[in-house]
Amino acid sequence: MCHLFAHQPQRDYESQTRSLRINGHCTSIRLEMSFWDTLEEIAAKEGMSLAKFLTTLHNEVLDHHGEVKNLASLLRCSCLIYRSKQVCLVPEFAAKSARVLDAAE
Repeated sequence: MCHLFAHQPQRDYESQTRSLRINGHCTSIRLEMSFWDTLEEIAAKEGMSLAKFLTTLHNEVLDHHGEVKNLASLLRCSCLIYRSKQVCLVPEFAAKSARVLDAAE
C-alpha cells in the first residue's frame, strides 16, 4: 500500500504560493501542485481562467455562507470532491450537462 503513496511524483506534493485578486482584494494562496493542477482543470472545463473560477467560487460561498473562513481548505476540499466524483463515475455527475459549479449545489 505504501508504494501507491510513496511513488507519486514529488512535484505533486510540492507547494506553490500564487497571488491573486478576488473582488479587488489581493491575497495569496499556498497549495500543493496537484491541487493547482486540479483547479486549472476544473476552470478549463468551466470555460474560465483560473482567476475567474476562483473568484466565482469565492463569491458563491459568500452568497451561501456569508463568509469564506479558509479559502485554501475550501479549494482543497473542492478538488477532492471533483476527483472523487470522477473516480466513482457517479452517473448523475457524468451524465449531467450542467456546469461543475452547479453540481455542488
